[in-house]
Amino acid sequence: MKRTLIAGLISASMATGAMAAESVEVLHWWTAGGEAAALGVLKKDLESQGVSWNDMPVAGGGGEAAMTALRARVTSSNPPSAVQALGFDITDWAKQGVVADLNTLASKEGWDKVVPKALQNFSKFEGKWIAAPVNVHSTNWVWANKAVLEKAGVTTMPTSWDGFIAALDKVQKAGFIGLAHGGQAWQDATLFDGVVLATGGVDFYNKAFVQKDEAALKSPTMKKSFDRMAQLRSYVDKDFSNRDWNLASAMVIEGKAGFQIMGDWAKGEFLNAKKVPGKDFMCFRVPGTQGMVSFNSDQFLMFKVGAASQGAQMKLAKAIMNPNFQSAFNVVKGSVPARTDVSNAAFDDCGKKGMADLAEANAKGTLVGSMAHGHAVPASIKNGFYDVITQHFNGTMTSAGATMAMAEAVQ
Repeated sequence: MKRTLIAGLISASMATGAMAAESVEVLHWWTAGGEAAALGVLKKDLESQGVSWNDMPVAGGGGEAAMTALRARVTSSNPPSAVQALGFDITDWAKQGVVADLNTLASKEGWDKVVPKALQNFSKFEGKWIAAPVNVHSTNWVWANKAVLEKAGVTTMPTSWDGFIAALDKVQKAGFIGLAHGGQAWQDATLFDGVVLATGGVDFYNKAFVQKDEAALKSPTMKKSFDRMAQLRSYVDKDFSNRDWNLASAMVIEGKAGFQIMGDWAKGEFLNAKKVPGKDFMCFRVPGTQGMVSFNSDQFLMFKVGAASQGAQMKLAKAIMNPNFQSAFNVVKGSVPARTDVSNAAFDDCGKKGMADLAEANAKGTLVGSMAHGHAVPASIKNGFYDVITQHFNGTMTSAGATMAMAEAVQ
């Protein structure tokens, strides 16, 4: 009896060992709520393939904390299998020659055909796939409380800048805050993404923020963008300084404010409050930017690992790009899939609109990296832009002065 029991335990142990022979270690900052639950879907998928998931969570979002932890691991020649990364952080690691080559898998799976070209600028380096994109967030969204707008006499969503200002006026005159906003540099810059797109269009946006063209940065169009930022400032309440973005969303949700300009992660706040798109709240593009999408994208950057770990790493990359996971994750996240061939059946009205807008912008070449969220210029220039935009928004710099300072920030 004892021999049988021992033999059974050894057999079970060997089976468990075989199942856990492959593993991936993943550094990410999706540690709570729906994002963590959605990652659980990915973990279970891998476990069903005999790949165990070792979490390396980093609190505090996608900032310096995650990159500091990663640098320590790479320096000690012990990188994780995959790291959640954004924009130019991906490019910077690629330049150091420490990232994996996903080309064989990408070719087999046809990623080139289904991932928008603008995303591939970060997913690939020198023609080589190095990262698997999870989603596409876009920043040029407006969120509105339908009941507030009805009380203010705003019957249709504005499609032009003048129409937007007229709607803000009506909301303010009805006794509500026109624009819910948090006075943090990245939030000010998120407004600016939409304002510049609305004012100058995609070609101007690319010249100023991607090509860093001095004439564009110093142009009357840039000054007009700052003038419009000053307009928006007049509809923000006096207590906006240092307010977190989700608290600004709550102002709209609770009927204290009419509008918020924020990326599509704001939708999660409305859904968590049991609000329904089209019934309780409206989602539309910053007036003047319909047909254009400014984006940022979470991607899992793959690092060079030993031969024994490469099979599991490829299974991870394949699982991330699976259309079923892309749908399940993005329904929860508020973003849209990084593949253009994923069904929109599980998405709400705002999600369906986001997917249609992305497909349109990808086809028309009007999909642009968000300056505010690290997908147009490297961090050193972005931070310089932040300083100028925030100083102007807080009234310590004129529109003319800010226009000249934007060009100086590039230098």
